[in-house]
Amino acid sequence: MSIMIACQQVQQYYGAQQVLSSVTLEIHSGRKTGLIGLNGAGKTTLFRMLSGQERPYQGSLHIQKGARVGYLAQVPAYEDSTTILDVLRGSFRELLALQQRMEELTIQMADSSLSEEDMQKVLRQYGEALDQFEEAGGYAISARIDAVANGLGIGTDRYDRLFNGLSGGEKTKVCLAALLLTDPDILLLDEPTNHLDMEAVVWLEQFITGSSATVVIISHDRYFLDKVVQEIIELEDGEATTYPMNYSAYREEKQRRLVRQFEDYQEQQKEIKRIQESIKRLIEWGNRSNPPNPGFHRKAASMQKALDRMQKVKRPVMDRAQMDLDWRQRDRSGNRVLVLDQVWKGYGDKILLQEASALLRYGEHAAIIGGNGAGKTTLLRMVLGQEEPDAGSLTLGSRTDVGYLAQEAAPPDRGETVLEWFKLEARMEEGQARGQLAKFLFYGADVFKKVSGLSGGEWSRLRLAILMHQRPNLLILDEPTNHLDISSREALEEALEEFPGTILTVSHDRYFINRIAGQIWSLEDGELRVTLGNYEDYPR
Repeated sequence: MSIMIACQQVQQYYGAQQVLSSVTLEIHSGRKTGLIGLNGAGKTTLFRMLSGQERPYQGSLHIQKGARVGYLAQVPAYEDSTTILDVLRGSFRELLALQQRMEELTIQMADSSLSEEDMQKVLRQYGEALDQFEEAGGYAISARIDAVANGLGIGTDRYDRLFNGLSGGEKTKVCLAALLLTDPDILLLDEPTNHLDMEAVVWLEQFITGSSATVVIISHDRYFLDKVVQEIIELEDGEATTYPMNYSAYREEKQRRLVRQFEDYQEQQKEIKRIQESIKRLIEWGNRSNPPNPGFHRKAASMQKALDRMQKVKRPVMDRAQMDLDWRQRDRSGNRVLVLDQVWKGYGDKILLQEASALLRYGEHAAIIGGNGAGKTTLLRMVLGQEEPDAGSLTLGSRTDVGYLAQEAAPPDRGETVLEWFKLEARMEEGQARGQLAKFLFYGADVFKKVSGLSGGEWSRLRLAILMHQRPNLLILDEPTNHLDISSREALEEALEEFPGTILTVSHDRYFINRIAGQIWSLEDGELRVTLGNYEDYPR
């Protein structure tokens, strides 16, 4: 396989801050690669360089000559009259221009005043254009657009909707579809599963694995990475390490490498200490000789040079900072925590739930899944008493203390700092509040950040801090892993696995569901179906 992407000792700075210090990597033709790393590790920076938007400060970056790179850095601006179909058809500009040229040539061929010579010229041009059009799949444009639009859950019945009237998530999904339709040689995907329901994610997995393109993916969706990628490249401390395996295998291999590196580090430190002691003794012996013996000093100097030239083993960081969660409940609830009995719920002509019945007992962990608009969040809102069922009953058991994590995209803009907001919400003194915030990775000056300026991940961590402080016995979680990096997701999963109370969560994160759920509540066409087990046990 030919090398499509090659980086050699790439460095990048933003002002005085070094983001990448020495990135060396190769990605071969057709490979599907996951690019992972902590937030701020330089993943998006590397994408911007691969797409030609930035140049490295130092080092070399090579893209195979003639390779077309596809990357959606941000949602582009369109005219107000632009429809969804216009955006999707824009992926075929060259083919559509060729089709327009064929139509013009067809009109010319119908002109009876053309001379024989001109007619032959037009026929030849039309034939060349037709061959080009057919070879590029011009007659399949509509079918290709429909396949991708349906696969990503856009829906062909929405083609006439104005693009600028869509939500941010819908715009991103349409632009992802347009990017896939360009069929580039190198496809750079940054969190492609955001805003997609499970069905669309499964379709995207199949699309990528069936594509001949070289695909590089930034994603926090570990299940998606396991299904799609053949190798993982991890950015850490400004450098890149390649693991020729999927995400789950990478986790195990990285731990083995860290243990080996730490053992090598310890052995080398012992050897360094032994050499340093030998050098010290030689110098002492040389000085104590009468007259002083220069041979001892020469030997000591030679050993010091060898020590200086020694390739030092870097001390590995065995445990990176991650959230320190300890979910406890203030009081235990009764055994029957949540009972749904023949529940109906709808809006207008759309039925979300019909005759839905389910029982959630103390200590059980259930995950609600279903497509966008299936009624998952509506069900949570009924559990919380924020909405009423149209018919039937939904009952919380005795001594149930509910803690709720909503799916909120943006923090409030009230001018408070993280510390002020947390002190107010938790009713806690400053010293204690700072200690709790540190468990959620808000250190030092971080606590003085404005809440309104927090990133999605920071806002999620802050809300988790409040939820843990409340110590409920029933956790209602709406997409709790949204905006969290992989390390924070794993810390959350480990804590929830140990939580003795009851959990009802909406999530499209299949890796998360596999770790914490003991039953699946699936919503489809108004039917609520309960399956014991995790996502792997759920019949699809």
